[in-house]
Amino acid sequence: MFYPNLEKELGRKNISNRAVAAAIGCTEKTLYNKMMGKTDFTLSEVNVIENELLPEFKLSYLFEEQPSAS
Repeated sequence: MFYPNLEKELGRKNISNRAVAAAIGCTEKTLYNKMMGKTDFTLSEVNVIENELLPEFKLSYLFEEQPSAS
């Protein structure tokens, strides 16, 4: 599973993966694994995304899971 809405909205706001990783306190590789659904986002990471990076969107939209291509 992955989160295409989260990826799309971060891109629209020109928020880089590096910036997201720094904001939630992880490496870019760890963020990639989370975005691809290989590991889970923690509640504190979700809160940072919701409150600091994308406050205009509902979590149910941002974290709507879609089947991965692989």
